[in-house]
Amino acid sequence: MTIPADIYLADASATSALDRLNSGLTMLGSASARLAPLRAHWQGIQPAAFLSPSSADALDRRLHRLSVNFPRLAVLALAERMRLSGCTDDNRNARPLADVSATNLWEMLTDAGLLDTSTSVIVDRLFYGTGYATVWATELGRLTVTADNPSTMTHAADPATGQCEYAVRAVSTMGSARAVLYEPDRVTMYRQPNTTEPIPGSGWLVESVVDNPLGVVPVVPFVRRTSASDWPTGDSIVADILDLTDAVAKLLADAMVTSEFHSRPRRWATGLEIEYDDNGRPIDPFGNSRLLQSEAPETRFGQFDGARLDGYTDMIATLTQQIGALTGLPASYLGLHGDQPASADGVKAAEVQLTMRARLESARMARGWSDVAWLAAAVLDGMPAAPQDRNRYTMTWESPEVRTQAQAADAAAKLAGIGVPLAALLVDPLGYSPTEVATILGLAFDGVAE
Repeated sequence: MTIPADIYLADASATSALDRLNSGLTMLGSASARLAPLRAHWQGIQPAAFLSPSSADALDRRLHRLSVNFPRLAVLALAERMRLSGCTDDNRNARPLADVSATNLWEMLTDAGLLDTSTSVIVDRLFYGTGYATVWATELGRLTVTADNPSTMTHAADPATGQCEYAVRAVSTMGSARAVLYEPDRVTMYRQPNTTEPIPGSGWLVESVVDNPLGVVPVVPFVRRTSASDWPTGDSIVADILDLTDAVAKLLADAMVTSEFHSRPRRWATGLEIEYDDNGRPIDPFGNSRLLQSEAPETRFGQFDGARLDGYTDMIATLTQQIGALTGLPASYLGLHGDQPASADGVKAAEVQLTMRARLESARMARGWSDVAWLAAAVLDGMPAAPQDRNRYTMTWESPEVRTQAQAADAAAKLAGIGVPLAALLVDPLGYSPTEVATILGLAFDGVAE
């Protein structure tokens, strides 16, 4: 059903919905300009910020950009250490009807593609400063969890409680655009059939309106704010290294110019008579010949020393070290002089800062993933998302430390020797998921395993 906007506006609540839609689309439009430089760096297509016109001419305009994608490396290296592993259930304050166990919930979330979705949300949050997870169900009742970033979704939060009041998602494809307004009581689909704009500001038609049985906005925003002074839209972890990345790109371009025109030795000759063509231009007496010869006995030949590239490599290494200091990436990740730690302890020591950052970022996202589990349980239960259930489910994470099985087993054996319970050891350092822990403990108690 498509409803013209002027008829739909007869309802006061619809007017409020359209106001929210327009507000959300305005925020998306402003975010698009802000995110454009970040998106260019993510794709490695940012313009050569320091490439001078003379350098571009020296390369015959064939080199538009030359960059090592440090921003993507910094994000993915951290995201690889932030992987969800399971779900635990604390039902002490849960209502009697909410009978979705943590094991069943994790299986349903996994079937809904949570592992892939969570990776996208984590990457978007780290890179853009905000990621979104939307929990909903298909027409057949199948649980869905989808990911968005600030270029396709925005939200408004209560300034007092931080609770999401509404969210807007908009996408534009093939000359048309669609938008969704998520509110606590309903979800409204809009359509703009003919548009050439990425995010149209007008001309929206109401395509459908469905009730929201959850009673809350089914969108969980993951905003990365390390300080109260950060922007409400979040802070990217690569904001500090964008200029450094551009500086490295500049040095790489300069090195290319030098290697093309100055690193190869050039010859010189004196005592030659210079001839000119009809246009007054000097004629090369040697042409493309590799053999230089002259009949004049006073002619002397020589060769200039080729330009050295050591200065470029030293400066690039210095900038790369600064990038490593700001991102926590060890030297082996950055390729500095081929550095490789000589031992497992050396690897662990070099990755301490990266590991601690992964733990910190995981802790900051814990409440959001708990909300995702809470909404998913309400969808599966077919009941509104009750406030008393909000903290019932907790997502668990894989260990961000890189350990071999032998290292993990050795650490577990030593901890068991001082009395640490088996259930705790199975989670860390052995790294089993809650479902696997329950299975192992069940086998142990049944006498199948000690």
